[in-house]
Amino acid sequence: MDSDNWVVQNLVNALETWNEKLAEIWQLLTQSPEQFKGGGIWSAIVNIHGALQAVAYALLVLFFVVGVVKTCGSFVEVKKPEHALKLFVRFAIAKGVISHGLELMMALFNIVQGIVSTIMRTAGFGAAQQTVLPNEIVEAVEDCGFFESIPLWAVTLIGGLFITVLSFIMIMSVYGRFFRLYLYTAIAPIPLSTFAGEPSQNVGKSFIKSYAAVCLEGAIIVLACIIFSLFAASPPAVDPDAAAVTMVWSYIGELIFNMLVLVGAVKMADRVVREMMGL
Repeated sequence: MDSDNWVVQNLVNALETWNEKLAEIWQLLTQSPEQFKGGGIWSAIVNIHGALQAVAYALLVLFFVVGVVKTCGSFVEVKKPEHALKLFVRFAIAKGVISHGLELMMALFNIVQGIVSTIMRTAGFGAAQQTVLPNEIVEAVEDCGFFESIPLWAVTLIGGLFITVLSFIMIMSVYGRFFRLYLYTAIAPIPLSTFAGEPSQNVGKSFIKSYAAVCLEGAIIVLACIIFSLFAASPPAVDPDAAAVTMVWSYIGELIFNMLVLVGAVKMADRVVREMMGL
């Protein structure tokens, strides 16, 4: 419902900001790093990844030699066929992981994106639900006189500010996940080179687990958005017989509580995933 009332417009603008950020989150979660912002960031990350591969090959030899020294008691053991074959296989696998690390990481990301798409399709959500201001509140506010509307100004200013701040906190958390994907991809050759040595391989394992956790954050965020969308489909109850200030305050309070639940779930997505994966 269109209205020229300042109080109504303030609430509507705050809800539009929230809906825009929620729709942007939905779009980000279905995007790949190559598509984000036209692919310019991805091109730079790929170039950095390629440049660090040269450093990773040097570290590969270093970690391999350190691993041989620490795992073999003497040079005689290295000359045994079974030990030599084991060392050769480890070196070859580590080199392959560095050379094709980008492809492996994107394969892992695509698997998680498939999980996200399955969650969306199963839940029947093609987009986030819009949060709108009920007509009862609009009519009640428009019927208020000048002096009656003064308390409403304070309520809507505080409520609108809270809604706007929460929307930006939420979108920043999702952008943070996207940037972490870029950081992991750019620096990947260095930690992956640790697979060359048995004593240092735990660093590479931890890196892969952490990257998988960042990817899985998208699934947790999607689930949180779906839960909130179901909340939005059943908006807070409005008592048409209550005073306008009471009606607006009750509606904004319950709405902000629901939004806080979503923002908290989005911000805790990394912690939830790490607890699931035992990191």
